[in-house]
Amino acid sequence: MNQLSLVIVLLAALLIPLLLSRFKISALPTSVVEILVGIILGPSLLNWINPHDAILSSLSSIGVIILLFLSGIEIDFDLFRPKNKNPSQLEQKARQQVSKYSPVRLAIYGYLTIVVLSFALGYLTKVTGMFSDVWLASILFMTISLGIVLAALKERSALSTPFGQTILLISALGEIVPVFGLTIYASIFGSDSKSLWLILILFAVAALILMRFHNFFDYFDKINKSTTQIDIRLAFFIIALLSVVAVTVGSEAVLGAFVGGMVYKLLKPSESTKDKLDSIGYGFFIPIFFIMSGVGLDLKKILGDPKALLLIPLILLGYLIAKMGLYPIFRLRFNRQNSIAGMALPMTTLTMVLAILSVANNLKVLTSQQSGAFLLAAIITCLIGPLAFNHFFNPKADIYHKLKVNIFGVNITTMPVAQQLEKSWYDVNVYTDEEKNFKAFNSEANVHLLPSLDIQQLIDQEDFDCDIAVFAYFDSETNYKLAKAAKQYGVKRVIARFEDRNVLNKHEKELTDLGVEVYNTFAINIAMLREMIEVPSTFNMIKSNSVELHEVNLQNRKFVGTRIKDLPFDEGITVNRIFRGNQIIQPTGDTILRLGDKIIFSTDTDDSAKVREEMAKLN
Repeated sequence: MNQLSLVIVLLAALLIPLLLSRFKISALPTSVVEILVGIILGPSLLNWINPHDAILSSLSSIGVIILLFLSGIEIDFDLFRPKNKNPSQLEQKARQQVSKYSPVRLAIYGYLTIVVLSFALGYLTKVTGMFSDVWLASILFMTISLGIVLAALKERSALSTPFGQTILLISALGEIVPVFGLTIYASIFGSDSKSLWLILILFAVAALILMRFHNFFDYFDKINKSTTQIDIRLAFFIIALLSVVAVTVGSEAVLGAFVGGMVYKLLKPSESTKDKLDSIGYGFFIPIFFIMSGVGLDLKKILGDPKALLLIPLILLGYLIAKMGLYPIFRLRFNRQNSIAGMALPMTTLTMVLAILSVANNLKVLTSQQSGAFLLAAIITCLIGPLAFNHFFNPKADIYHKLKVNIFGVNITTMPVAQQLEKSWYDVNVYTDEEKNFKAFNSEANVHLLPSLDIQQLIDQEDFDCDIAVFAYFDSETNYKLAKAAKQYGVKRVIARFEDRNVLNKHEKELTDLGVEVYNTFAINIAMLREMIEVPSTFNMIKSNSVELHEVNLQNRKFVGTRIKDLPFDEGITVNRIFRGNQIIQPTGDTILRLGDKIIFSTDTDDSAKVREEMAKLN
């Protein structure tokens, strides 16, 4: 019977995303639907799955440990690094314009409000006679289900943004702080508890791992084979070691797994390694954990108890109120709509509730009605939080921003480029110091007339304040001076035109050291002719004004492993070339995309922004 239960759970895990995609259901994260399906399969309704099944229980326990490990990997440690002590002028300006409320600062403020409100609610439950243990109630109210939050942010491709990192850090605290709180609680009230200082052993072991393997990925490619997968073996070694150490010193395995994820992130694994770990976790273990979380909830027993029915709405209200202090914190940086979304998603609470209730039941400080009410209320938050988040979340309001491109020089090449880029995910400005050109073209694009090309004046006028600067004057010396000044000012990408080969030879090493990208029309013509010979479809792009050529780095993991012919875009897209490392790939419909691929594609101008935005999203 164990084997049949496993097959049923794995079949459910397979069908859930397929059906969600088929019926275009996106309001709820896949993880929440998996919990609901688990309720249906368990004792609450069909009773096909035994919540105490040995195999499924073991796989579920591994699933939550891997989930917390992957959550630790998602922490962006750049947020904690000190700022550059010698920033460029542009970087100094950017720092002044960026909100002083960083994701780390917002997360600390936000979680402090949760802690304060949780203790107030815990005290209120004692005063009203609903629950006598203030400490345990407070710990339960301050929990956040990091796994569901992580899944929701990934599905909306918001994880890498400041908004997503703020929610992630708050949710990480919502797992870590309750774990420490539970450890302290068990050490005080438990009979077989261990000394609190032993937890330091966990962090000492983590530090030793970090020291021992800090250069691991520097020589990883030289020793790895497809049959060894050493990076994955190292990940599971770290998971197992730190989870065992955490349990041994009297804490929870999930704390060890989360710390292990952070250690692994600091080792700087490649995107392909993280993608393989995601495949293992979200492809097998984690769906089993969420489904079994639903299976373990016996609704018949809970709903059949009048005392539990009375407790459920009150506890649910407590879970929600504990997170409402997040709204004014998010408003310090984000608009009203996204602040509601940022408050709603951390309202989900499940993973640590299961662990806390398990400890509480062992200590016999909870009745079965109270335990069931806390658990069912936590399940309901997993519906309310993601639904509200998906309803209010508006990524284009103040989450994602267009790249700013400033083009210097008006000619027959730059104007069509500017016009086409404006229809894509770019904010384009064109500059010229020639009044004749300005009058001729200012009605066709966003053209600005410069009084002169004096570098200091350009800086003072903020004409160099952009993500990409293109210098396309015919005079190569002018482009050299402007490109050098822009790079020294701090512009991230600088592209300069050099028709005079002698000027380029004179300054090429200096420009290369600065990171300036150079081009000339002769070389571009040769490259395009070669493209026409090797990739005939490019000819359609050249002769048609409605089709553009684009370059995008594939960062959206949902397209990794997808064949080109299976991409969910209109038929107007043509993938012309793929650059994979040092390899140039001539694509076919069956070519499988990999993370980090630089994709050159042509498409109708109406579709280009959508394709670029989807494929370049970090998630």
